[in-house]
Amino acid sequence: MKPQDKETPEERRERLRFEEQKRNAGGNFSDGVNRSYGGGLADLGWKGILGLLVVLIGGYILYRLYVLGYFPW
Repeated sequence: MKPQDKETPEERRERLRFEEQKRNAGGNFSDGVNRSYGGGLADLGWKGILGLLVVLIGGYILYRLYVLGYFPW
């Protein structure tokens, strides 16, 4: 294993995450359960967030057009 001063940021994050899991297994389980119910925007990534915004804005535009009477559905 590399000395700690030579590890990459990704390796350091992974090492710290693993150490936290060992120290606090119950909290890690709770975090996993809570995340499974709601998730989070960070889980979507930038493409997912952009897609969600496009869908929301498109839905709002269609709603406004329907309310103003442009679509006689």
